[in-house]
Amino acid sequence: MIRIEGQPILTAAEMRAAEDAVITTGVPVETLMDRAGTAIAHAVRRLAGSNDVLILCGPGNNGGDGYVAARVLAEMGVTVRVAALSEPRTDAAKAARAGWHGPVETLADANPAPILVDALFGTGLSRPLDACATPTPNTPPAEAGVQLGNAIDESPGSPNWTPASAGEGTIVGRLHFLANAAQLKIAIDLPSGLATDSGQALSTPPVFDLTLALGALKPAHLLQPAARYCGQIRLLDIGVPATSQAEVLATPILPTPGPDSHKYTRGMVAIIAGTMSGAADLAALAAMRAGAGYVTLLGDSHGPPHALVRTPFSVHALANDRIGALVIGPGLGRDDTARTRLDAALRSGHPLIIDGDALRLIDPDRIKALSVPVILTPHAGEFDALFGKSDADKITRARDAAAFANAVVVFKGADTVIAAPDGRVRIAPGSSDWLSTAGTGDVLAGAIGAMLAAGLDPLDAAGAGVWLHGDAARRLGAAFIADDLADALRCARAAL
Repeated sequence: MIRIEGQPILTAAEMRAAEDAVITTGVPVETLMDRAGTAIAHAVRRLAGSNDVLILCGPGNNGGDGYVAARVLAEMGVTVRVAALSEPRTDAAKAARAGWHGPVETLADANPAPILVDALFGTGLSRPLDACATPTPNTPPAEAGVQLGNAIDESPGSPNWTPASAGEGTIVGRLHFLANAAQLKIAIDLPSGLATDSGQALSTPPVFDLTLALGALKPAHLLQPAARYCGQIRLLDIGVPATSQAEVLATPILPTPGPDSHKYTRGMVAIIAGTMSGAADLAALAAMRAGAGYVTLLGDSHGPPHALVRTPFSVHALANDRIGALVIGPGLGRDDTARTRLDAALRSGHPLIIDGDALRLIDPDRIKALSVPVILTPHAGEFDALFGKSDADKITRARDAAAFANAVVVFKGADTVIAAPDGRVRIAPGSSDWLSTAGTGDVLAGAIGAMLAAGLDPLDAAGAGVWLHGDAARRLGAAFIADDLADALRCARAAL
């Protein structure tokens, strides 16, 4: 099992193309399935201990992986059972089913086991699970949905009732029933019911403890709402080379001070304050804690830390050629003064981090006309206001916006997507839900400012800031405030 940091992310079509490229070299699809099932079996064996295992197999190749895993687990001496939604449909899955010599129960009749493995549907699902019920060869179509319906009492108040089983069909209800009774829940490639590329939940699966991604990460492992159902994610190597411009955000490699370092070589960050000076204060503190050598706040602000240099805003103050990154937007306001300060920032010639209110006062054409590196840090509402609403997935939206504005875009949220104009994308793995509090975005802007001032490539600077921000939040646990988060950046940086 491989950790996911820095690993490529492939869409369903890209994954199929990667597998096809291997197949054209003479490796049959059955061999790839055997590799996947064997890798699954070894991972499950490590986690299951002496517990019994129940593997749920669907009609496609995901189910075929499950049959192979069952066979290998049985050969290892593990007590394993298989329950199928229907007979296999693909040739490879049929061959895998033929290699399993144990009984195959119906999903409707299967009893729970301590270890549940979901191999019903993985990559490529395009419809809700309730629409995927397939009758067995001897089952009249009119009775196909009754088999599962009779197997579980879905009335409110019954022991097996869940909100999902009440309204989303018998397959989902049965999956919840078996998952609720399991001690450990493992999904193969993706929890059944998730859209691979968009991260949509086509149905509501159980929340799994672990998802074993086959060959490469998929967008749904990281995009919400799908990611919340995956639990921990680990990658299994199945011998399919995977390359992509999209990757999981990795731990950054950051410059550290040396004997000849001084405050300016470590990077100078300037932050423009506005009507809510506290937001600019947070950004300034974050830049300092993230490692900037010199931070100056331009505007009205008072109080600690005393290491922060406070200067009245002026065009002259912006003319300092030592400024390595200029942050504008946190608490800026949207009045005439804010517009004047934004105009001055855009004319300053300094690399820019544009956040918060400044994103509401600018348009993509003005950003595109700039000749300096620019990093935009919108949350969903700011993104919609700047680039327009769309039904496209978050990766596509961020990538298109970055290309259109010729800027790095940090599309914030529980599934932060960082995109560069050249198409490169980094996606941050799950962040702390406690970041949903005022001021944490200001902290992120300051952290990114410190990274940009230190000389990092804009995409790397944005990624490093997002990583430090997320690591600081994980260190704090629950119920922190933005001030705590800014302080915790020091520990996050020191841990690298």
